[in-house]
Amino acid sequence: MSGDATLRRPADGNAMQYRSRAVTHPGAHRDHNEDMFVAHPELGLWAVADGAGGHEAGEVASELIATALATIPGALTAEETLTQVRLRMAAAHLALKEAAARKGDGAIVASTVVVLIVREAHFACLWAGDSRAYLLRDGVLTRVTRDHSLVQELVDAGQLSEDQAESHPRANIITRAVGDPADTVLLDKVIGRLQPGDRFLLCSDGLSKTMDDATLGRLLPAGDADAAAEALLAAALQRDANDNVTVVVVDIMAP
Repeated sequence: MSGDATLRRPADGNAMQYRSRAVTHPGAHRDHNEDMFVAHPELGLWAVADGAGGHEAGEVASELIATALATIPGALTAEETLTQVRLRMAAAHLALKEAAARKGDGAIVASTVVVLIVREAHFACLWAGDSRAYLLRDGVLTRVTRDHSLVQELVDAGQLSEDQAESHPRANIITRAVGDPADTVLLDKVIGRLQPGDRFLLCSDGLSKTMDDATLGRLLPAGDADAAAEALLAAALQRDANDNVTVVVVDIMAP
């Protein structure tokens, strides 16, 4: 499954053009895919959701989130778009908790989410869980998000190194998600200014747990957005990715 698009904004002095490519794959060892992506270029919005809770539950969760984001109306201001993202994730959170309650027996119907919003000369990134956003700028790869996970808490406490965290046996335990037991969903946010030549990567942990940041930094600059997304997916599969893999690459270009 893949998607790509180009959006050209009016030349108002601050406007940017951007091109994106999104691909997703079940991975090397799974026959179903609980990941979903959103490519909503006319709104300047992209997202990745990684479902949790088993075959049907994970797919239900990620699809509900993706549908909620993909149906945000166009022609909104940046602030209105941010508000819509938060409102829709709050509604999804409650709906998934209700779905889990109907299943009973401690069932989980939840999903991580990472959202990128690009508007004029600025970006905003919101997330819950361990799906990630990266920014490649002037050849330097920076992780925009910080995982909501058990191993990240251990890293923050100085009990694990980043390298140890990647291979830790409990690396798959997340501490925050849409649909988790908390009363409300908490989305962290990072905002910043755009520069022509910026390249964003959104991905599920099927990619980030297969390749470390140094490897991502070597592969992400390859070609245009289409080539970069395909190269990252191919590399993950060559490395025997044991989880679903979703890659969204967004290129920022001068007007």
